[in-house]
Amino acid sequence: MQNRTETTIPLTPGPYEGLTGVYAIDPVHSTIGFSVRHAMITNVHGKFTAFEGILKLDGSDPVRSQAYLSVQTGSVDTGSAERDAHVAGPDFFDSTTFPLMSFRSTGVVDAGDDRFRLTGSLRIKDVELPVQIDLEFGGSSQDAYGQHRVGFEGTATLQRSDWGLGWNTALTTGGVLISDKVKLLLDVSAVQVDQADAA
Repeated sequence: MQNRTETTIPLTPGPYEGLTGVYAIDPVHSTIGFSVRHAMITNVHGKFTAFEGILKLDGSDPVRSQAYLSVQTGSVDTGSAERDAHVAGPDFFDSTTFPLMSFRSTGVVDAGDDRFRLTGSLRIKDVELPVQIDLEFGGSSQDAYGQHRVGFEGTATLQRSDWGLGWNTALTTGGVLISDKVKLLLDVSAVQVDQADAA
């Protein structure tokens, strides 16, 4: 199939009107990533390459919208095969025993100016805890293939040890190798699906 240059056409004049529906996250045009402080001096960035999710949007009342996400823990990619194997292994995700982590929303707060706070439950290694994700609505469009898309960017700060990902080692100069604080980075493009596919 030949590559086609995508053009975007605004779906509606209003910010949320016409967005009501079910959207599947497009993994090709989305990133589920993270960053964590390493050796007390710099940040290591990573992402997951295998995930799927559903957004149920209510354009007339956005706070009634819902989100679901499932991520394969063994798909972690930090740019180093050796490090990826360690992170996917028993010291961290233990992906053989716990191949999936998941998120389901429990509420949405409209913060104004296309910003929202998404609350929900994040499950890692059979530990399910509440999290808050700050979202910014990136807009809606119709791509060159006639697909209706929506976009969101989001961030959240987590303490990885809360989910049993507490492995660390002390540095001879003081401090620890890996910060307990992890910043979650989301850049999501989702495509509207018809009711039959949504069911």
